[in-house]
This record gives sequence, C-alpha cells and structure tokens, in this order.
Amino acid sequence: MSLYARLTGWFVLIFGLAYFALPLIGLTEFSLKARRGVYSLDAYTKIIGDAEFQATFLYSIVMALVTIAFGILLVVPTAFWVRLKMPWARPYVEFLTLLPLVIPAIVIVFGYIRLYNTSSFLPLTGTTTGTNLLLGFGYTILALPYMYRAVDTGLRTIDVATLTEAAQSLGAGWATIIGRVILPNIIPAVLSGAFLTFAIVIGEFTLAALLNRPAFGPYLARIGANKPYEPFALSVIAFGITWVCMGLIQLANRLSKHTKAAER
Repeated sequence: MSLYARLTGWFVLIFGLAYFALPLIGLTEFSLKARRGVYSLDAYTKIIGDAEFQATFLYSIVMALVTIAFGILLVVPTAFWVRLKMPWARPYVEFLTLLPLVIPAIVIVFGYIRLYNTSSFLPLTGTTTGTNLLLGFGYTILALPYMYRAVDTGLRTIDVATLTEAAQSLGAGWATIIGRVILPNIIPAVLSGAFLTFAIVIGEFTLAALLNRPAFGPYLARIGANKPYEPFALSVIAFGITWVCMGLIQLANRLSKHTKAAER
C-alpha cells in the first residue's frame, strides 16, 4: 500500500470519527453547564430524580421487554419454518419484514387508530390495556426487520434439518424442537435482535405520542420544549443506553464465537 493511500485512509478515518464524536462531545459538555461557571451533574440529578422520568423510563423498559417477547414468539418459529420447510417463501418473507423500513411509523399508527378506535369492531384504544397491547404490536412491527435478520443469520450458522430430525427421532414435538433445540443454539442471534429492539423502543416517539402512552420518547420531546439543560442530559443518557445495547451485542457475538471454538 502506498504512502498516499495510507494517508488518505487515515484522513477519512479521523474525519469520520471527528464528524461523529465532536457533536457528542459538545452535547455532553453543554449538559454539564447547568451550574453557572462550573461543570456539574445538576441536570442529570434533576432528571434522574424526576418522578415523571422514572415512570416513563420504567414504562418504556416494560414495553421493550414485551416487544422482545412478541418478536421472539413471532420471528423464531417463522424463520425456522421458512428455513426448514418453505425455502421458496424466503424472498417474500424478507420483503414483508423490510416493509417497516419503507412505511413511516406515522402511517402505521394512524392505521391502528382508524382500525382499532372505540367505534370499531375491536376497540383496543378504548382501554389502557388495549392501547398498551396495540403499542406493543406496533413496536414489534418497527423492530421486525432487525429481529428477523438477526434470527435468520443465527439459523444459518446451525444445521437446522439435522437438529430437527434428531429431535424428532427422540419423539420431540414442534414446540419442544423450537424451544429446547433450536432456540438455545441461536441465543446470541436472538440477543442481538433483542438489544436492537430495546434501543428502538426506548427512543421511539411517534407511536407512543399518537397513542397517548407515557413513554420515554414523548417525555424527552416534552422536556426539550421546556428545559434548557435537562434535554441534553437526557440525550446523553439515551445515547449511552444505545451504546450499551451495541456493546452487549458485540459481547454476545464474541461469547458465541468462543463457545463454538471450544466445542470444536
């Protein structure tokens, strides 16, 4: 590699890192200026001590866990069945799972409101439980592209047909095969999809706001309109949560590689 190519590569790398890091450094630095003349954690203390922050953040965590459960129950059997019995359907399933990236969330939520309002045949928006359930389904749809591809990638790394035949020869049913044979072998892939789903749900605004749910995303937008420093502290917290999720994904992938290497 020539010196010019090396210098160009380093320049592009440094420029990309600076373009990404400098706004975050400025964001963090400003969030520490709540006390005049000195750096402090006053904005973070106020936010963490805010009862509404605690309630909305806990609500979003619960909804994220519900969404992850919905996603696993929907995606793992579907991806397993497509790979085992219906490989011809894979392009169609992939197309369907990509639709949430093309259809805006606001279109999805207005469709939900029109279809499941209080005057419809299934008035989910008429009760808190029904609206929460509807929000969970909406989050599942938004996270579907990431969960499906993570699980499908995990299924590629194992011999699905052989494992299924071995389990059937021992008398296992389909539920046992999926829950006790297939799922344990793709746990790192499922965790990757789960952490991505968690990050999406924590920061999502449109569905929660239009369904009038007390989630973290609308709270972040509301604080941003009324407070000077707290929104920046909240943004740093949300960014940190996202990167923790990304780090856990990398950790799960490394543990998976070490486990496979040990088995060999």
